[in-house]
Amino acid sequence: MLFFPPDIAMNDEEFRLLRDFVYQHCGLHFNEDSRYLLEKRLNKRLAHHQLKSFKDYYYLLRYNPNKEHELNEVVDALTTNETYFFREEFQLKTFTQEILPEIRKRKESQGERRLRIWSAGCSTGEEPYTIAMLMLELPFLQNWQIDIIGTDISQKVLQVARKGVYGNSSFRSTDPVYQQRYFTEVDGKFRIADKVKNLVTISHLNLFDAPRVALLGKMDIVFCRNVIIYFDPAGKKRVVESFYQRLQPEGFLLLGHSESLMNITNAFALRHFAHDMVYQRPVMLAPPGGAP
Repeated sequence: MLFFPPDIAMNDEEFRLLRDFVYQHCGLHFNEDSRYLLEKRLNKRLAHHQLKSFKDYYYLLRYNPNKEHELNEVVDALTTNETYFFREEFQLKTFTQEILPEIRKRKESQGERRLRIWSAGCSTGEEPYTIAMLMLELPFLQNWQIDIIGTDISQKVLQVARKGVYGNSSFRSTDPVYQQRYFTEVDGKFRIADKVKNLVTISHLNLFDAPRVALLGKMDIVFCRNVIIYFDPAGKKRVVESFYQRLQPEGFLLLGHSESLMNITNAFALRHFAHDMVYQRPVMLAPPGGAP
């Protein structure tokens, strides 16, 4: 019979120490209402290290020689990575039918044929690979240089993204035509085609790491869907400011359907398209006090 030790309780001081430490590292915000989640999910790490208190675990995170590896374990334990291909169909229609043709027209008038797209919080890779498949379907993007960068803070999900092999749950919103065209069945799962993978670069990135975010360069479009919901107002403002800095003038920011920039910034314009509303960085500089 298996024996599972009882969970160790987290006192007020330990909660404050660990909450603040996690927040400073990556922006994940835990208030009193979500305290039980922090306690429950980190209990597994205490058991792993055979520690008797959360304060001992805090000291491990601060001073242990392997603290960077342990921080990755913390992030994996605390983040939820539920995703699937072709999520939020209405937004994807706006992306392919309206946003991409608009960008194409503008770039061709400038003699340019390159598109750079960032999937921030790409999880197990379904989002950037969805973007790649949609772009492969568009004849007007043939002979264009397309760079899709998928980033996430969780090393565990990035391993899945790099392998590009998925189970049935990832295809709950996928037209069978795409599955037949871009995947090969292997041992009951589905491996994505190289022509899709070749458009996508998967990288580890903490959105709170401003110097590394800056190294991404300028983007035409940023997808960041169902990510900023995990941040408090200050964290949201900090991350959205980095998106503003990474976007080209007239570049687009696509958030999740339940997310908005209300009370975060007025530096972006809200564009109304046929199928969805999308944020766009204006050509002109934001007015004083308007920048994130």
